[in-house]
Amino acid sequence: MSTPAAVTGPAAAGTDRIGLLLAGSPARRRAGALAASATFGRRAMLKIKHDPKQLVDSVAIPILITVLFTYLFGGAISGSPGEYLEVLLPGTLSMSIAIVTMYGGARLAKDVTTGAFDRFRSLPTWRGALVFGGLLSDAARYLFASAIVVVLGLVMGYRPDGGAGGVLAAVALVVAFGLSLSLLWAAVALLVPDPAVVISIANVVLMPLSFASNIFVQPSTMPGWLQAFVEVNPLSHVATAARGLMNDAGGTGASVVWALVATAAITAVCAPLALHLYSRRG
Repeated sequence: MSTPAAVTGPAAAGTDRIGLLLAGSPARRRAGALAASATFGRRAMLKIKHDPKQLVDSVAIPILITVLFTYLFGGAISGSPGEYLEVLLPGTLSMSIAIVTMYGGARLAKDVTTGAFDRFRSLPTWRGALVFGGLLSDAARYLFASAIVVVLGLVMGYRPDGGAGGVLAAVALVVAFGLSLSLLWAAVALLVPDPAVVISIANVVLMPLSFASNIFVQPSTMPGWLQAFVEVNPLSHVATAARGLMNDAGGTGASVVWALVATAAITAVCAPLALHLYSRRG
């Protein structure tokens, strides 16, 4: 009885390759929360190439608000656009960032409607990575919009008495407030996964907050009932704090504290809500 002949040549090499494939590879470590969030943040930044409207709005809104209101109301309210700019520019910085926050929620709603959201939820990553990764992209857009407002103000003649330190502190405060609003719109997007509806809801909320505030005029010129609303308007506190930091005004500490309290309160409510809605959805 003869024994089987040994397998040699190409057949042996093929057998070895099959054996290596069947042996498998060591299990990869699950990506941590920070690494997963950074990956989703990079994805959100890359999406701007395919949806440049996000970047266009981050440029157009700050320019329109700053230029239009400065030359439209500057002479009537403060006597000259230059004097009015000292009061207006920190306010338009706060208002511009608040308005562009809605597009982060619209982006998340689009992921839900296109099915990308369901694919991401099936990945072995931290559940909040998609939401907080979007915040990283939002922070970059807010810094870009802030830079446009500040540079435009300098071109128009604005000179911050608080110097570079005051400007950077004001931008950091406004961006932090904008990120808290981003969490709010993320929760709305998970409740109502329609980009157009998210933007409509955001406009309904942000327009009264922006115009019924101390950004454009002093509250003392308003009716009593409107003054009461302005006093509790979180955007008013953020604008007052940014104004004090950029212009090196006295008594800024209380305004900064109130702005930080408003930011922390919105974050404390909306961050757990967004994560809960993310886990429950589907």
